[in-house]
Amino acid sequence: MRRSEYRTKNSYHPPLLLRNGHLQSIYPSLFRKLDAGFYRRQRIETPDEDFLDLDWSRRGNERLAIISHGLEGNSHRAYVVGMAKALNTNGWDVLAWNYRSCSGEPNRLLRSYHNGVTDDLHLVIEHALNSYSYPMIALIGFSMGGNLTLLYLGQQAAAVRSALKAAAVFSVPCDLKSSSAELAKFKNRIYMKRFLNMLHQKIKAKMELMPDDINDDDFHHIKNFKDFDDRYTAPIHGFKNAEDYWRKCSSRQFIPSIKIPTLIISAQNDPFLGAECFPTEEAARNDNIRLEIPAHGGHVGFVEFNRQKLYWSEKRAVQFIEEFTMN
Repeated sequence: MRRSEYRTKNSYHPPLLLRNGHLQSIYPSLFRKLDAGFYRRQRIETPDEDFLDLDWSRRGNERLAIISHGLEGNSHRAYVVGMAKALNTNGWDVLAWNYRSCSGEPNRLLRSYHNGVTDDLHLVIEHALNSYSYPMIALIGFSMGGNLTLLYLGQQAAAVRSALKAAAVFSVPCDLKSSSAELAKFKNRIYMKRFLNMLHQKIKAKMELMPDDINDDDFHHIKNFKDFDDRYTAPIHGFKNAEDYWRKCSSRQFIPSIKIPTLIISAQNDPFLGAECFPTEEAARNDNIRLEIPAHGGHVGFVEFNRQKLYWSEKRAVQFIEEFTMN
């Protein structure tokens, strides 16, 4: 792979009316409707007696792409389904996994998911390899799933399985403190409110299962991710506080250690990402990293209108991972 690239040129050209980062971020959620009926669900048990729900699209290919979704997302989100279809069309099997509590059913334990659950990603990868012996696997991650993917590849660099050939991640909050601060700004209040409403529903579901272990008293005082992570994420998952969680689970610090070809794409006009989420220095120190920062794209947007009904991010991901997995 040639030396790390930092691209700011307009490799992505948005539709004229969707140049705004907010419109790019919102449009797919509202207007992109894709059928996920091709999935076949499998539930696997975790070592701590919990479960993960996996959605497969197996077409008899030798190459598998494992897709990790974003915060409060799931395998049925349009950006996951769109990527899965693009991969299937180009000769890939697909495994889109759901984080604990994200598959439509609360998980069994007090612990849930967060930006550092590399143990669950590892379990999914090992399950795929042990079940079907794919000789070539690529990892795809969106937003939080992108951070998780980079964190895993950097932390586990010395032990990454040889079958893992490449990765592509989009709209990555690789500095969690910076992203949390950006989303706490008044201009992003619509996103923050939506995330907190969804997370509150998860807390309520947990309360029904284990009322003695968790509660939502005065939840209305929680206004941002720092409030939420201080109260829930950090203490439940063994971190001192939100700052400790963000520091340990931000993937930016691990990017120089990644040993497989990895594409990182985040748009300059992504409303979720602060300046520290663009890891130009870290990418420059690692020949395995290709960093691209198009001017437009929003957060997990990259909308494109064409006959194939593919978004630019889907075409770019397939193009990249195929560089390293063609026989």
